[in-house]
Amino acid sequence: MTYLKGVYWDLDGTIANTELEAHLPAFNHAFSDIGIDWNWDTNKYIQLLKINGGRNRIAHYSRLNNDYFSEDLILKIHEKKQFHYLELIKKNSVNLKTGVLRLINELYRKKIRQFIVTSSSRNQVDLLIKYLFNGFNPFEFIISSEDVDLKKPNPLPYLKAVQLSGIKKNNSIVFEDSNPGLKSSLAANLPTIFVPSNIPIVLEKNIKLDCIIDSLGDGKHVANVIKGPKLKKSYVDYSFLNDYLITVCNAKN
Repeated sequence: MTYLKGVYWDLDGTIANTELEAHLPAFNHAFSDIGIDWNWDTNKYIQLLKINGGRNRIAHYSRLNNDYFSEDLILKIHEKKQFHYLELIKKNSVNLKTGVLRLINELYRKKIRQFIVTSSSRNQVDLLIKYLFNGFNPFEFIISSEDVDLKKPNPLPYLKAVQLSGIKKNNSIVFEDSNPGLKSSLAANLPTIFVPSNIPIVLEKNIKLDCIIDSLGDGKHVANVIKGPKLKKSYVDYSFLNDYLITVCNAKN
């Protein structure tokens, strides 16, 4: 019988809403520091999020803007951006999303192994976890941008995570919030639950999902299942995740 053994969490937008709260202002601070006449507003940044990875985003925009920055300059901008991002995290600019801590703690108590698979750099992830979880780290390992040659939407980050964990795919669940992340986990043939962030998103037509929820929910905020098994409580818990895996397994057989 299929049952849950491992959960792979995306970070930005899934565990915490970080893009508009920390990443965007950090980019703009970096541009200002270096004297680059760029300022990304919210709408522009949301469009740029289609490009995964900070350095890729800078390179893409430089070409779009006919600036054609060198690799050295792109790296310099990104290093400045990382500095400002970390400073914003230290100032508690980012909070966990609704229900995340509750579910992570429940899974931890039940000895469900948990991991992070992200396109963020390791130092960003380490600091964010430190501040969000007050020194408690429930994650067995992290797959960051430095750990793979190809980032999401390529399946390599999740394939590497699966290889390292040794957990069978039908005993695993991924939480994702973006088109690149969903493409990555689905291409790795992992059962995936889509939980949107505060960034407006239109799911790409080729992305086929069997579980969509509006939030993880908690005692004060009711989770709504848009697609997937029915909730037994007002929020997503271990029982719901296990029911989802059983549904996925039965559908394949």
